[in-house]
This record gives sequence, structure tokens and C-alpha cells, in this order.
Amino acid sequence: MNYLPIFVDLKQRPVLVVGGGHIALRKITALLKAQAKVRIVAEKLHKELQQLLAEEKVEWIAKQFEPSQVNQAYLIIAATDDAELNQLVFNSAEAQQRLVNVVDDQPHCSYIFPSIVDRSPIQIAISSGGASPVLIRLLREKLEALIPHNIGAMSDIAARWRNVVKEKFADLTQRRRFWEKLFTHQTFQRLTENHQIEQAELFLHRELEQDNPIIGEVSLVGAGPGDAGLLTLKGLQSIQQADVVLYDALVSDAILELVRRDADKVFVGKRAGNHSVLQEETNQLLVKYAKQGKRVVRLKGGDPFVFGRGGEELEVLKSENIPYSVVPGITAALGATAYAGIPLTHREHSQTALFITGHQKPDGNKLKWETLAQGNQTLVVYMGTIKARELSEQLQRYGRAKDTPVAVVSNGTLPNQTVRTGVLENLAELAEQAETPALIVIGEVVKLHNKLAWFGKQEGQFISTHDTLWKQHSQYIAPVEELQLAS
Repeated sequence: MNYLPIFVDLKQRPVLVVGGGHIALRKITALLKAQAKVRIVAEKLHKELQQLLAEEKVEWIAKQFEPSQVNQAYLIIAATDDAELNQLVFNSAEAQQRLVNVVDDQPHCSYIFPSIVDRSPIQIAISSGGASPVLIRLLREKLEALIPHNIGAMSDIAARWRNVVKEKFADLTQRRRFWEKLFTHQTFQRLTENHQIEQAELFLHRELEQDNPIIGEVSLVGAGPGDAGLLTLKGLQSIQQADVVLYDALVSDAILELVRRDADKVFVGKRAGNHSVLQEETNQLLVKYAKQGKRVVRLKGGDPFVFGRGGEELEVLKSENIPYSVVPGITAALGATAYAGIPLTHREHSQTALFITGHQKPDGNKLKWETLAQGNQTLVVYMGTIKARELSEQLQRYGRAKDTPVAVVSNGTLPNQTVRTGVLENLAELAEQAETPALIVIGEVVKLHNKLAWFGKQEGQFISTHDTLWKQHSQYIAPVEELQLAS
């Protein structure tokens, strides 16, 4: 962060404004809303500032700026068109370690004014640190349209009833549930929208008298393949309402940033060959937190029901009579291939798509290689890099051509996504070079990657030492040993 966003209490605190024109008026208007004691230094005043002076809402303390004037100021604003004077104000404030803002001169600001969405007492401040004011204005317009005007009235009511609710519900989770239920109740929203405040408070009182036991619940939420923009709206709502979030190793940092700040985040990740948390332990944690009356989210990379063991976890919750729900996510096979420009099906290349996992239970069913090796289909392998050599050998053994196009997509949908392409014969080498997590795609549709790729860096052309295999099949050129020519 270039600036720490804070809200300052300026009630009856002195703020020095150097300048008396239109820009100064704009700042002073905001300061007066915050009930600051505004002291002005300017040769002359804008007519509206003269009116404020006549109404004794501001003080005009001097016509000329003196460095000593900053000594008693809580905040300082320089709002003149005189660069030399603004510099003097800035230097004087810095010398006394006073916070100063030189309007429209970001390098000379120790604090800045954000764009504000005002639903007092609810306020939302937005800033780009001076980098893009136009973008911030557009964002503010969107927020103004989205945030209802009755939010302020709801907050005022909550402030008046806060202690009463606290006496009723000693437990923090119970209080949170009560307020969430109240704020989202259509009747309460309608009454505050219609400015029927007394009726809204009567409704609150009636809700408070009801004795509703808090029942824990679990939501299995698919976080998608990594890009936070692919998280569903329902998934976002779930993680922002959760008391506890149990997340795995495939959930990106950007998505974890969306979790409510006061929620407990518990890592229960697993990786092939390095199971930091056993599945049985995760199951026990889900039951434990739910029985404590908490809203629990089991946040999984991709989709909970696609190689995510979501079914196993629901079976445990069902046996314990714990309420649960499932929020699907975009599975890696859909997200990573889309971002790599590889369609899973194509009328000319593939009529079917199969998803398999390279990680199975030791006593699991053996793969049916005859089915997997069939042509005119796309084979997508999750967690398959460790067994890439076996995969390549078995598919060739059961009839898949050695020059079948393949891709290994690492960190799919993330800014550091990489796509290594080659042929089936060299899949093991590609997998060894790939970062994990990685997804393997096998089939003729991979040939479309160079033509359809749209995400991430596109510069440079990869040349394969084995490209003759592909040249016989098509004009596609793909990487095997990562010899890259700079564009």
C-alpha cells in the first residue's frame, strides 16, 4: 500500500487551508461536513467562502502565509495556484511533522483525499493513490448505483441497539448471525427504505425476542482454477459469510484475500507425495466447527465434485446430521484449457472429452487404457505429472499415435501461467520441466493453442527438436526442449 486508508475524527480540530479560491472551497466543504474548525489563509476569498465567513462557519486568520501558522494545525491543505507558495507550505508542515496535502500535487502530499461514497454513518473511501482519478470516478459511480441509500439508516439503528443485542447474545457468532439475518430481511429493508424508522426498530425488537438456536452448517465451495475473477458470485457470498474457511493448496492468494477479515482460515492442503493434512483430519475439522454453531466453508480449488473429494466429505457430514450445501466451481479442465486457447472439443478434432486423475488410491480401479487411447477424443489428466511417463507409454501401447499433440498447463488462469506443448512421445520430458500444479491435455485440439492462445505473454516462438513429427501431421510447431527465440 502506498497509503494507509484511515478515517480521521476532525470534530472541532483546527485545519489550516492556504488558499481561498474554488479548489479551496471544495476541500473546505468536505471539512465542514466532518465538523472541522477551518482556518483560512488567503489574500481574498471566493464569494461562497465569504458567505461561510459571515455565518461564522470558518475563520479567516491571515492574508499571507507564515510557517508558524502550521504549529497549531491538525491537518494542512495547500490549495493555491502558486507553486512556490505551495512548496513553502509543504516544507513548513514537514518540518513540524504535520500531515499536509498540496492539491493536485501528489508528490507533496503526506495524506490524500479519497473519492467518497457517503451513506453516513457508512462511508466508503476509494483511492488510486493519485494514479488514476478517472478510473476511481467511474468506480465510485458504480458503487453509488449499487449501494442502497437506506444503509445509513440501518447502521444508525444498529448503533442504538448494539448493547441490547450484546446483552441478549453473549456469543460473538450468535450476534453476527442476528445482525446478518436482520440486515438481509426484506421487511427491515423496506421499512428503512421508506424512512419508517420507528416501525423498523419495533421489527428489530420482535426479532430479538425470538429464541432461534444457532445451527452450524458447511458449504463446499469451488474456488475455480486460480483466477479470482472466475469465482462464482454465490461462492464469493459464501466465503464472506463464513466464520471458518478450510482451504486447500490449490486456492490462490487472490481468492483468499476475499475471505472475510475476521474469519478463521485453516490450511488443509494436500499435494501428491506430501499429504500435510489427512482427509480424515479434514473431515473431523468440518464436523467440529459445524457443531460449534459456526458457518464453515470448505474452499477447494476447481470444483468440489471433480477430483476434489467433495462426495467423501458430504458423506461424513450426512452421517453427523450437519446441514450442508455445494457451490460448484469452474474445474481446472475447463478454466486452464480455456485460458490456454485449447478447446476441449472441436468438430474436426475431437468429439469427446475425458477427465481422469493420475492420483488414485493404492487399491483403486485400474485405468482402462483401451478406452483412454481411442482417437478423436481429448484426454485431460489431473495430477498426472508424476506418472507422465507411464501415461505416455501406455497410451502408445494401446494405439495412440506417438505424434499426438500434448500440452502441460502450469498455474492455469494465473498471471504466471505457462503452456508447454509437444507430442505424446515426449510427454515425460515436458512434465519434468513443468511447475505444479499442472494439467495435462492430450489430443488433436492442442494444435489450436498457437492459433487461439489469448492469455498471458504471447511474444516469442518456441521451436521443438522433435517438430518433424508434427510437421508430418500439421504445420504446428511446439516446444519440447524449450529452445526459445526472442521475438
